[in-house]
Amino acid sequence: MEDKNKLSNPQKTIEVIQKYNFNFKKSFGQNFLIDSHVTDKIIRAAEIGKDDNVLEIGPGIGTLTQYLAEAAGRVVAVEIDEKLIPVLEETLSGYDNVKVINEDILKCDIDSIFGGKPFKVVANLPYYITTPIIMGLLEGKSHFDSITVMIQKEVADRMKAGPGTKDYGALSLAVQYYAEPYLAANVPPNCFIPRPAVGSAVIRLKRLEEPRVAVKDEKLLFGLIRAAFMERRKTLLNAVKNYREMDISKEKVEEALVKMSIDTRIRGEALTLEQFAKLSDMLSE
Repeated sequence: MEDKNKLSNPQKTIEVIQKYNFNFKKSFGQNFLIDSHVTDKIIRAAEIGKDDNVLEIGPGIGTLTQYLAEAAGRVVAVEIDEKLIPVLEETLSGYDNVKVINEDILKCDIDSIFGGKPFKVVANLPYYITTPIIMGLLEGKSHFDSITVMIQKEVADRMKAGPGTKDYGALSLAVQYYAEPYLAANVPPNCFIPRPAVGSAVIRLKRLEEPRVAVKDEKLLFGLIRAAFMERRKTLLNAVKNYREMDISKEKVEEALVKMSIDTRIRGEALTLEQFAKLSDMLSE
């Protein structure tokens, strides 16, 4: 299909929206892509080929779906808004390798969609639900290879941030524990209808075969990380002491830091994932 007939052509998108008298729902965070250069960048970043199964989350009116269908072997698109299902039936009618499911992705049995076969996740994600979707995938047992998503630029920056930077936090550590983040493109607001108030970015999270660090108690590790960043301006010792969900004394943390030759006045934002893991292991003994 020529680009002028695709939904990445703004006129085509407006035509479809008017034909179906579609009203954007703020509650679903709907912003439709209208730039073929961006869709091409997403496909390239996701490294989609004819052997790939692709799970698309929130296809909207099918803009990105059309490109995915041409690049991949099979595409399953999960859309929560039932009003978009008849629109997708029309815009994707020329593709026999696409299946649309009208469900909430957070309630889907994702692995059953592809019968346990590996797949890649690609999406232009609603900003309000980015973190629950991505963490749900990373923490789950799904057989996905990578997640390539358009998200708020600020969130993408947090996912790839390193220690000592303003963007570094619990999300950085959680994402990097499970995956290798790669920022593929920055995307300005004028690439969408309606225009979002903030800039966007395309980020790929390549799943690691094993978590980046080995720990004795994963729950303790992430409890420690949460505690450290709940009050990031405080020292790690005081942050852990104030965090009610952790039953670990300030003295025990202090002792562990001394054994690790780390200044006891350190803030959590200065620790690497490896240091958090080592500290967690010492506290679990």
